[in-house]
Amino acid sequence: MQRFVTENVNETEALGERLSKTLKGGTVVAFFGGLGMGKTAFTKGIAKGLNAKRDVSSPTFSIVNDYGGNPPLYHFDMYRVESWDDLYSSGFFDFYENGGVLAVEWSENIENALPENTIRVEFQRGEHDTQRIITIFGGEEI
Repeated sequence: MQRFVTENVNETEALGERLSKTLKGGTVVAFFGGLGMGKTAFTKGIAKGLNAKRDVSSPTFSIVNDYGGNPPLYHFDMYRVESWDDLYSSGFFDFYENGGVLAVEWSENIENALPENTIRVEFQRGEHDTQRIITIFGGEEI
C-alpha cells in the first residue's frame, strides 16, 4: 500500500503520470471514490505518461474512451453499469484482452469482475476542498 496527499488537481495529475511509468499492457487500474475526487485528473496523468494522443474527459456518457498511447489507454466509467449484461456490453473484457491499460472509474460497481492483479486506487477528500488522500494498493512502488 502506498499513500499520497495531493494539494491540487495538478499534483493529482502528476501522481497519475508517476503511476503510468510502472504500467504494462493488460493492467487494470480501478478507481474508488465519490464524485469530484480526482479520478479523471489522475487518468489525465496516466494518459500523459503513456503518450496518449487524445484529450482526456470523463467517459460518463460514452462509457469508454480510447485515448491511444503506448500501451493504449482505455478509460471506463462504470457508474451506470448495474448488471453483468451491462458490463459485457461496455466492451470491458474485449478491451482487457487487447492488452491495453484500463482506467476504470466507479469500480465499486464491478468489483466482482476485476482481475486479481488489479491496481486499486482509492480517493478521499483531505483537510480542504482541493486536497486529496490517494491510496494505491498493488502494482510497483512509484
